[in-house]
Amino acid sequence: MTGRQARFPRVGQVSRRSMLAGAAAGVVAPVAAAALGGPSAAAAPGRSKPGGQGETKRITVYAEELPSGLYGYGLEPGKATVPGPTLEIWEGDTLEIELVNNTDRRLSIHPHGVDYDTASDGSPMNDSFNEPGETRTYVWRTRPQSQGPDGFWRPGSAGYWHYHDHALGSPHGTEGIAKGLYGALVVRREGDLLPDRQHTVVFNDMTINNKMAPHVPVLEANLGERVEFIAIGHGSNFHTFHLHAHRWAENRTGYLQGPDDPSRIVDNRDLNPGDSFGFQVIAGDGVGPGAWMFHCHVQSHSEGGMSGVFLVRNADGSMPEGAQEAIDRYHQHGGGHHTATGR
Repeated sequence: MTGRQARFPRVGQVSRRSMLAGAAAGVVAPVAAAALGGPSAAAAPGRSKPGGQGETKRITVYAEELPSGLYGYGLEPGKATVPGPTLEIWEGDTLEIELVNNTDRRLSIHPHGVDYDTASDGSPMNDSFNEPGETRTYVWRTRPQSQGPDGFWRPGSAGYWHYHDHALGSPHGTEGIAKGLYGALVVRREGDLLPDRQHTVVFNDMTINNKMAPHVPVLEANLGERVEFIAIGHGSNFHTFHLHAHRWAENRTGYLQGPDDPSRIVDNRDLNPGDSFGFQVIAGDGVGPGAWMFHCHVQSHSEGGMSGVFLVRNADGSMPEGAQEAIDRYHQHGGGHHTATGR
């Protein structure tokens, strides 16, 4: 099984209700969920993991230089994107990644949140990287939560993680990350709710997915859809992620487990270098359709272009009243600002 196969669909804004068909790559990462034995194209929200644990999934990822001078990962030759494909796997399974380096630079792929040996570390310190033109296999393992002999419970691998280069330009991959070699890694636990749509937002220094307003593509969903956001921080700047009109629980999944769940409810969270989190919201729940901003809440950062638009369409997919005008203002003024006086 490789990234060349049809089982690895490239999508933009993902609707699982529409068989993972989507559009508008850029801010939205392609998803390899169906290919990894995770949520399938036909899976309904809330459906448990099919089959038993301990399966091994194999994919091929291609690292390529993009025409803009950026670098990206992709599931097919010539299809690299920034961010790279969102990789999904069920807790307890193993993912084998055959990384093909189609560039003339040394690079690698390094994960957060999963288990691996030194050969799959993705760091030059462990001699784990791809020379130009080289193909190398990296093995990432996951495990469920378990109770140890001391009586305490050990955490499993489930969570919203990420992966990135650790070798381009230096042993830390600083240049590779700055130029777009990163993506989301989702490890799901049996019984987790599955989204209708999925969006990856990466704050990379002073950019969102290496773009700035007003060039950050619009993220979309229809009223009432379950939308999953994966937020990732890179670079050397400290940020906060804020989504207008929607809120979530500050825990592993972003939703409450019951009426007594003590998780704090937030609509703004720190998103600093190396950090990642995810959450699910119901699009427009309690507030209706419209064009809603998401941005870094460090004011100098949002003023400098770290803002985008989350468009909640009507339930039938039509454009809500006033939404196009709001988007036009975003494209004209980089976030809807007119002047310092607000006019």
